[in-house]
Amino acid sequence: MSLRQLLTSARGDGSFEELVAACSRGGAERIFVSSSLRPFLLAALLDTEPDRPALVVAADDRAARDLAADLRQFLEPRPVRFYPSRGVRYESHLAPPPHLVGLRVAALDALLAEPEGAGAAVVVASAAALTEKVPDPDLRPHSFTLAKGELVDLNELGERLVAAGYERVDQVEDRGQFAVRGEILDVFPATEERAVRCELFDIEIERLAFFSTFTQRSLEEVERIELAPAAELAAEHRELAEIAALESVEDRPDIAELLPVDRFCELFDLLPSDAWVAVAADEELAPALIDHWNDVTTSFHDAEAHHLYVSPDALGETLERRGALRFSSISGDQPHAFRAQSADTAARSLRDAEPELEKLVRSGYRTVVAWSRRGEAERARFNLNRLDAGFLDGRPLGDDPGLSFAVAGLRLGFIAPTMKLAIIPEHRLLRRRSAARLDGPGTGAHALASFTDLRAGDAVVHEEHGIARFSGFDTKTVGGVTRDYLELEYRDGDRVFVPSDQLHRISRYVGAEAGDPPLSKLGGKAWEQMKLRARRSAQALAGELINLYAERKRRAGHAFAPDGEWQLEFEQAFPFRETADQLEAIDVVKADMEEARPMDRLICGDVGYGKTEVALRAAFKAAADGKQVMFLVPTTVLAQQHHGTFTERLRDYPFRIEVASRFRSVAEVRTAIAGFAEGKVDILIGTHRILSRDVRPKDLGLLILDEEQRFGVKQKDLLRQLRLRVDVLSLSATPIPRTLQMSLAGLRDISVIETPPEGRRPVRTYVGEYDEELVRTAIDRERERGGQSFLLHNRVESIDEVAEGVRALCPRSRVVVAHGQMEEKQLEQTMLGFLRGEGDVLVCTTIVESGLDISSANTLIVERADQLGLAQLYQIRGRVGRSRERAYAYLFYPSAATLTPEAAARLATLSDYTELGSGLKIAMRDLEIRGAGNLLGDEQSGHVAAVGFELYVGMIDRAVGELGGTAAEEAPDPVRMDVAVDAYVPADYVSYESAKIEVHRRIAGAREIADLIILREELDDRFGPVPVALENLISLQNARIKLGTAGARAVTFRSGRLAASPIDLGEAGRDRLEAALPGVEIDSGRATVALRVPDDPGERLAAVVAAAEAILEAASEPPRETD
Repeated sequence: MSLRQLLTSARGDGSFEELVAACSRGGAERIFVSSSLRPFLLAALLDTEPDRPALVVAADDRAARDLAADLRQFLEPRPVRFYPSRGVRYESHLAPPPHLVGLRVAALDALLAEPEGAGAAVVVASAAALTEKVPDPDLRPHSFTLAKGELVDLNELGERLVAAGYERVDQVEDRGQFAVRGEILDVFPATEERAVRCELFDIEIERLAFFSTFTQRSLEEVERIELAPAAELAAEHRELAEIAALESVEDRPDIAELLPVDRFCELFDLLPSDAWVAVAADEELAPALIDHWNDVTTSFHDAEAHHLYVSPDALGETLERRGALRFSSISGDQPHAFRAQSADTAARSLRDAEPELEKLVRSGYRTVVAWSRRGEAERARFNLNRLDAGFLDGRPLGDDPGLSFAVAGLRLGFIAPTMKLAIIPEHRLLRRRSAARLDGPGTGAHALASFTDLRAGDAVVHEEHGIARFSGFDTKTVGGVTRDYLELEYRDGDRVFVPSDQLHRISRYVGAEAGDPPLSKLGGKAWEQMKLRARRSAQALAGELINLYAERKRRAGHAFAPDGEWQLEFEQAFPFRETADQLEAIDVVKADMEEARPMDRLICGDVGYGKTEVALRAAFKAAADGKQVMFLVPTTVLAQQHHGTFTERLRDYPFRIEVASRFRSVAEVRTAIAGFAEGKVDILIGTHRILSRDVRPKDLGLLILDEEQRFGVKQKDLLRQLRLRVDVLSLSATPIPRTLQMSLAGLRDISVIETPPEGRRPVRTYVGEYDEELVRTAIDRERERGGQSFLLHNRVESIDEVAEGVRALCPRSRVVVAHGQMEEKQLEQTMLGFLRGEGDVLVCTTIVESGLDISSANTLIVERADQLGLAQLYQIRGRVGRSRERAYAYLFYPSAATLTPEAAARLATLSDYTELGSGLKIAMRDLEIRGAGNLLGDEQSGHVAAVGFELYVGMIDRAVGELGGTAAEEAPDPVRMDVAVDAYVPADYVSYESAKIEVHRRIAGAREIADLIILREELDDRFGPVPVALENLISLQNARIKLGTAGARAVTFRSGRLAASPIDLGEAGRDRLEAALPGVEIDSGRATVALRVPDDPGERLAAVVAAAEAILEAASEPPRETD
């Protein structure tokens, strides 16, 4: 739904009317506008003359794309186009990708087109795109259409496609490709989401239909299709450039020999003379242009290449000549100013948000909440207690204060006092914690570390000093100042006391092999050499990882439609209350599915935490959008159970669900697979059988994997191919660490469900030598309270003998047997019978390991727990404790003498991690016990042994960011600074060491003030009022962050004076600092700021924090404009 009717709200504002009048007189105008208000104000201004085309300039492609999306929400149905940069340099002689060509051509054509009823086009371009000259329209291939019933010659049509830049291939898979087979033409238009099949009868187009590039099957029919060019130049120019691109740089001809550079023009030359020109963020444009120009000019190898680009100076002159409107969010002496606040609330629910909305309405604001889905808005409207809300539905907003709802996907919101207008997107109103993807370098290692508890005696890695043994925290008073220190022991008994503010530089050691690592020697060069070798290895591995996952990101996928009424109805029918984490995971999965790139998300949640419900809602969304779903599970029993769950939940909807497993006859499986191929089956559930070559879905949209680590190498290769084409949702309770590593490195997306379902209690775990009497007591107790028990014996040849022993031990219990070598029908009857309560004890193999949900089974007995893997044991233990009853797990081994060190460590871990939500910790502990060698390969395992898994993963993270070009500019490290004041975590406030370590880690690792604010609120909530010593610790980090952000790298205290450097201040900044801090000494030559601070420790810290704030504000002060 368009929000265009809201734009009239600006027209009653005097400042806006003055701006409109000034624009009508012509000439450049400078406008201050708060960043949150920018899209609305720009849209309102453009809407005053809807038949006047507009070119809006943003700093980069991402900003331009986002702004175009925002403007589209306010201006629809007026065409708004995104004009990206080419993505490749002209002098490289490489052609830009077809999808970029399609976007660029569509934008250019829109600019040149005559305005129609919806209004003239608005094109949003990046600074880089503006510097690239464009071919004269006569040099470009032209779009053309194909329509049903049209007469065409297939050979001529192929020639036209080649001329338009399309590549002829055997099978169409990507944009810009076409294939001819007999009288069938397949083509993937440059501007379409899906490929098109054209079937001819002789020379007449008999049928046009979209088709799936995955299955190559036809989908719905269409009447006509437009084929935009997939290349920006005509064939004769393009071919010469393509040949030249194959030559070495030295042998390439000058670009003027290949392209008619004199027939390239600026984008402004194609712009109608009356068009609007606006710079969205003037303060960002010049740096972006200069950076791009420097980048371009360093790659020139001939002088003629300059003719294909526009210099920043020339662009600046053009913008002035065209009377560009320059919007800026930095306040200066602009004649026009529009201020607004960001529309953020701290509400977690509508109940918390309603008072905020009521406050706005009472303050005279016309308040609009933009909801992403109509159903959500309807529910919110029903749940309001004190306010009434009406839907705009295209109606203009009235003049009176009140609350209105709209349905729109807004990114930003604002509260504008002068307009008395507040527009609040749903995600800004309700601050639900988002299941954020971890994208940048530097996040992985610390996120990984936070999953692992650090205990005294553990091996740790200090980035500078190497591998040590952590002896514990020590609160020491030195020179009258009390602080927390980590005590680290190195080789030869050397000890280092590390201040808590350096905790972010320490991680737990996880090696390539089991056992303790050798400790580093303090002061030697060996550690630096090890890090250097490991860093080089990480860069090589990063290249491999990027190649694997970048291909998925590059490919376009199906963008699923937003939730419809069926989806909302289905979700409301869920009989249980979702946890907050579960809702977050559901929301982010659906958001991923609505993006036009293949999803690859891992949902990591403990056993019984509701991962299946996440999968159900994703599957429903896919099926409701006409796509098919494959649900791949590791065991036959689990496939059958999921089939029952899906059938029950979806019984009221017209979706056909089938299962392919050993529990079904060959004929039944064949029928299910045939129905899937014909599109009659919407959801197919099964084991690795459904990865066979004879399973060919008609239009697969979603693949769900349950416990992916359980599948073999061959299956994983097939899954890797599928990941490039369809949305993939993986579910795991204990992800393999390699998967976890790639998720944390930003190469996969991860959502963690950490909150247990309401009423869930931890499983009480007993580990010890086999005790027959204990077995009898456990089984009898469970039977007497009306429950059931599992007894796991993992040897088929002796399982019947064991079952007889249980019958003799517990004669009143009904004992049944299940294992994977039973005849399918018998196994199915046994399992389903036990599920119905027809048995008290199930003697079984690990066939029950994954996903079996029997809420009445709350006792587990494992005979030879020492022979099972840690993750496997954890999964098996998850079969019990799925109700409100207390569950018990008994993990037995024959005798202590038979235990290997690794088996003992596994069992000890299960005993330690009995709390709910331990799956991630189990995964990391499993890595510690087994070593990383079998996960990273022999070459990498040596580096892991040398520097530890976390430090090595951190190196991979950074290398991935650098090689992939995604290395975000990291926040500067907080400056090293010490103020003589007590700053520690009191033992009587946070009593357990693991939490104390985590508090220190989060304070020391904070890079933004917002991180400290969130932590401060969390501490107050979890532990009570924050004591002074801890407040001091947080305040110190606050000052460090602000001084570091201001540029300081060194802060010293001498003779009662604080000195910070380097601090570079302009004249305006110096004036501001002198006004804020009387007596401050500013040495511009040495870039040093100094001031006296009180002697009293408490007053000194307060003075330092105030000084840090003032220095940061002064350093952020924009320079004064000179005449």
